Amino acid sequence: MIERLKELEKLSNPLEPSLDQRNTWLHDISNYLNEFIDTLDSKPAFVEGNVTRMRQLKISDQPQPIETIIDLFKSELTAYGIKPASGGHMGYIPGGGVFTSSLGDMMAAVTDQYAGIFFSNPGAVVLENQLIRWMCEVMGYPATAHGNITSGGSIANLIAIVSARDKYNLTRHNLHQAVFYTTEQIHHCVHKAIRIAGLTESISRVIPMDDEFRMDIKILNDLVEADQRAGLIPFMIIASAGTTDTGSVDPLDKIADICDQYHIWFHIDGAYGGFFNLIDRCKPLFKGIERSDSLAIDPHKGLFLPYGIGTILFKDVPAVLKSHHYRANYMKDAFDINSDEYNPCDLSPELTKHFRGPRMWLPLHLHGLAPFKAALEEKLLLSEYFYEKIKSLGFETGPKPALSITIFRYIPETGDPNEFNNKLVEAIHKDGRVFFSSTTIKGKVWIRCAILGFRTHLHTVDRGLSMLKEILDKMK
Repeated sequence: MIERLKELEKLSNPLEPSLDQRNTWLHDISNYLNEFIDTLDSKPAFVEGNVTRMRQLKISDQPQPIETIIDLFKSELTAYGIKPASGGHMGYIPGGGVFTSSLGDMMAAVTDQYAGIFFSNPGAVVLENQLIRWMCEVMGYPATAHGNITSGGSIANLIAIVSARDKYNLTRHNLHQAVFYTTEQIHHCVHKAIRIAGLTESISRVIPMDDEFRMDIKILNDLVEADQRAGLIPFMIIASAGTTDTGSVDPLDKIADICDQYHIWFHIDGAYGGFFNLIDRCKPLFKGIERSDSLAIDPHKGLFLPYGIGTILFKDVPAVLKSHHYRANYMKDAFDINSDEYNPCDLSPELTKHFRGPRMWLPLHLHGLAPFKAALEEKLLLSEYFYEKIKSLGFETGPKPALSITIFRYIPETGDPNEFNNKLVEAIHKDGRVFFSSTTIKGKVWIRCAILGFRTHLHTVDRGLSMLKEILDKMK
């Protein structure tokens, strides 16, 4: 056995590369990444193509040279599809991935800290909890509030919905009486979370919207009042602080009044728009956000970080603990220690979790908050600029952007507008210089310009406008 152990140790030694090997790999990867960043602005934001070599590379006992791996990244992985890191990505809600965030990720991965339990790594838990407390301050939450750093808005919304379900003691006996309220523009991950939470048998009220796609307060109040009179259980109103379709912000303060009056859990999906609350000009728009019971916000959107970091903030910590706190015999040592810090694993479905904090913590400390605020304000102004310019090109627009999303469409002199705009989107994607996406609202096809990438600047928007004009001129 001893001989076999020595043999296996020798065979597994490549998993611990030498200093020279580490430096060589880091050098090669660094060169590739620098080239990727430096050429982003000169390349299309969207490219149609087929991945072939990636499919052919099979995992085997034999190692591959770093040159092969990097070449596959260059020729296929980053060559086709949407380029989320590009300033020209103005279709879905982009983030962009600030470089310093990748350094935080690397530090987290190499040190391999477990951030789920204070006992396992006090520093990691304190780091993430400090980020949560800062976000609570930004949103006007009290010092007693807390939260959890998640993979994104989907898990963040799920945590809030499950916690509200359990706080209101919803079971198979009364689920059919439970009522939640949204608009048709709530993000689809909320509907997914409702299904996962076992609430499909509850009653869904879809509240109509006004001309600016905001929840109609009078209808909401009338429905809640009628539902309570009917002996139902209105337990949750889910509002949006920046819808994905149009960027609209529901009247949060008035919704909070209704929730207070009828003792309803007020949840806000602010995954896209929440961090605009850092900007003074947006604070009136977000009035009432501090009165919510829970709030989902995504640093991988409004703070321009790489995909994979969201946040749920909540005021009723005991309610969230009730839904997510578990213990196991084999974890006895971990929970014998006394700490005034919440364990992230007690406030989330995740036990094993990526140490996400450094990807946010490092950029905020290395850059300070000022450039993040400047970038957010820039996106607001760029959206206003795009809104005015696109109208001057003859496009119909939706409401003036509340945040950084503009919806627009072209009405041809003859023919079906929806068919024309579908073809327009196809042409946009085929061109690829700038990426816009489309949506359907009340039966109408709209094109979406969503400006949130930190690399999106005035010249990028002008490039998109020029592309649209060229395509439109060819299609008329």
